[in-house]
Amino acid sequence: MHSTVVDLLRGNAAHAEAFDARFDDVQDAQYPAAVTVCCADSRVLQDQMWNNDQPGELFTCSNIGNRVRQSTDSGTVVSGDVLFPLQNFDTGVAVVVGHTGCGAVTATYDDLTIGVSEPPGIEHCLGLLRPHLERGVELLPVDVDRREAVNRLVEYNVDRQIDCLDASPDVPDETTLVGCVYDFQDVYGGNRGEVHVCNVNGETNLKVLREEHPEIASRIDRLWEY
Repeated sequence: MHSTVVDLLRGNAAHAEAFDARFDDVQDAQYPAAVTVCCADSRVLQDQMWNNDQPGELFTCSNIGNRVRQSTDSGTVVSGDVLFPLQNFDTGVAVVVGHTGCGAVTATYDDLTIGVSEPPGIEHCLGLLRPHLERGVELLPVDVDRREAVNRLVEYNVDRQIDCLDASPDVPDETTLVGCVYDFQDVYGGNRGEVHVCNVNGETNLKVLREEHPEIASRIDRLWEY
C-alpha cells in the first residue's frame, strides 16, 4: 500500500480513539449550527479553523473557489450541498469562507486577463466563478500587482457567493449569511489562520458592520471597499 495511505490510516486510528465517545449524541441525527462553504485547498482546515472537534457542530462543504452555485438542467441554482442542512436540519447560519492566495480565483483572474486552458472538469468549475469575477476585474485599480488583485478578488468572490445565497428563494429568509476570508499569508495582519469577516447578510461597509456587530468588531476587516 502507498505510504501515504498507511500514514492516513495511522492518523485515523488516533482519531477514532480520541473521538469514540463523542458520537454518542449524534449517531442517529444531526442538527449542525452552521453550514460552512470553504475552498478545497489543502491549507484550509474547515473544522480546525473554528477550533471545532465535536461531531455534529458544522456541516462542511468544500470545492475550488468556495462556490455556492451549481449548474443543473433547469439552470444555475444554489448547490444542494449547501441547501441540505438549511432545509433539513434547521441550520440557521451559512458561512462562506474564501482564503488568501486562492488558486481557483487566481486561475479565473488569469483566464479573464490573459486566457488559460484547463481540463474540462476544472473549466466547468472556473466557468461558475467567471461571471461573478468579471466585473471585479474591471473594478480593480490599475496599480495593483497580481497578488494584490487576487486577494481583492477573493473578497469580491465571497461577496458574490453571499449575494447568490441571499437572492435564492430556496435559502430560508431567517438564515444568517456570513462571508469571510481565512488568512495564512500575512495579508490582513494578526495571526496566520485568522478568519476576517467581510460580509454579513450582504452588508460590506466596514463602519456599518462594526457598528451593527460590536462583539466581533475586531474581527471585521476588508482589503477592498469597491
